[in-house]
Amino acid sequence: MRYSVFAGGKRIRPILCLETARIFVENVAPAHYPACATEFIHTYSLIHDDLPALDNDDLRRGKPTNHKKFGEAAAILAGDALLTLAFETLAATPVDAARRVAIISEISTAAGTINGMVGGQVADLEAERKRITPEMLEYIHRSKTAALIRASITSGALCAGATPEDVGRLRNFGESLGLLFQVTDDILDVEETSAALGKTAGKDAAQQKATYPAVHGLERSHQIANELAAKAIAELTPYANRAARLCEIAEYLVQRRA
Repeated sequence: MRYSVFAGGKRIRPILCLETARIFVENVAPAHYPACATEFIHTYSLIHDDLPALDNDDLRRGKPTNHKKFGEAAAILAGDALLTLAFETLAATPVDAARRVAIISEISTAAGTINGMVGGQVADLEAERKRITPEMLEYIHRSKTAALIRASITSGALCAGATPEDVGRLRNFGESLGLLFQVTDDILDVEETSAALGKTAGKDAAQQKATYPAVHGLERSHQIANELAAKAIAELTPYANRAARLCEIAEYLVQRRA
């Protein structure tokens, strides 16, 4: 568990959780709980994604994947344990019971099946080696990747006592930002090297995955990424300078090369 959690990575989900909470409060200590929980869930998903039965990858965050280091059985159990630890952590979030339940609901839905991460991964598997519509591609990415990113943002807002209107606005921000993250990821799989990415480049094309470059081409994929960034940043207008870090993150996700 420690090997994969501390292997590196961008920590984008916990950062988004904490920076969203910081819009509303100075003391963001309670938000460390959902911030850690979303990173545990994300890491478990990577461990399981890399297994031979799924993406069958040898490299993650520039290191051997968990099952290459410890064997498949230990890797499966490490992923299971991280998912369980995530909800143990959420249950200890030091906010009132109603907000704690709302946070658990947001994150469990995002990690689950209908419009959630696992459901998106199933749809992604089913779409391999098939011609799919742009609408189906967007559903896969919104579920597989954007849902947990969105939940990291809304859980930060809920931790900080944001109003339902604010939570709704930030949910919209998270939807666009999460989809932007995956569109950029698809682009980088085509344009960057394994050394730059810390994982196997060109894997999507080799496995005939449903990706934005495969469906829309690279040029249009770059345009879509820029449109999503602009849409996400527009949702933050009411918060002015309080949301400056979140705006910077959206801009970074368009420009990132790893």
